[in-house]
Amino acid sequence: MKVLMLNGSAKSQGNTYRALYEVGEQLKKEGIDYEIFQIGADPIRDCIGCGQCGAKGCCIFDDDKVNEFVEKAKEADGFVFGSPVYYAHPSGRILSFLDRAFYSGKKAFEYKPGASVAVARRGGTSATFDVLNKYFGISQMPVAGSTYWNLVHGRVPGEAEHDAEGMQTMRNLARNLAWMLKCFEAGKAAGVALPDTERGNQTNFIR
Repeated sequence: MKVLMLNGSAKSQGNTYRALYEVGEQLKKEGIDYEIFQIGADPIRDCIGCGQCGAKGCCIFDDDKVNEFVEKAKEADGFVFGSPVYYAHPSGRILSFLDRAFYSGKKAFEYKPGASVAVARRGGTSATFDVLNKYFGISQMPVAGSTYWNLVHGRVPGEAEHDAEGMQTMRNLARNLAWMLKCFEAGKAAGVALPDTERGNQTNFIR
């Protein structure tokens, strides 16, 4: 089994990476492989709601790594999305990235457990954590928790390592996520089918 992580920071080796790395190394101890996917510092365009991904099966804008990430997501068993905090919310780049990834490749994520991680100097972590969790809730994805909200503090690269409780929270998150993955795998082996999903009704507030 493998967990695909998304580093929503432009800094490839900053505190968000360090938090995800702590999760990943604990996952390895639990027998779960992992990969940290770097968004990087290149520009990422927003989703424009064109709807073309529904017809083509991928985002028509291939100017960054969204389609590559979705292809990896199809093979992954679970996810962790990490973001630094900008003005008390997730980085704009990870939101643009995830909007396009979920619109164009939602089926790659359905029924797979996910978790989010927020990293800040001081404030805005719980709001960031809440926003990232919204992607899971609308995509039929069980959410893995920990012994505290998945938050780590640090400003300059390396400071996150000194947040002892934050690092502990990351390790407990990894243990819980690994447990969920193993339970899901056992369920599949026992013949437990995915739930039937009711479709068709879409009520708009303005008629």
